[in-house]
Amino acid sequence: MNVETRVQSVPDSAWFKSSYSSGEGGECVEVAACPGTVCVRDSKDTAGPTLRVSSDGWAAFVEFAAQG
Repeated sequence: MNVETRVQSVPDSAWFKSSYSSGEGGECVEVAACPGTVCVRDSKDTAGPTLRVSSDGWAAFVEFAAQG
């Protein structure tokens, strides 16, 4: 279902940092919409691995997370 891979074709301008990420060195997550998937990476290691999740899987995750 989820695959860890390097995504080199996603331009830097496509990535959005989580509004819950602080500038104090804590957990920082960025996401980008990719064709048919959502890409997720650690904003402190942008050259590191990227997790690709299906669009439906991401929508289910966001819905679940919004429930608190």
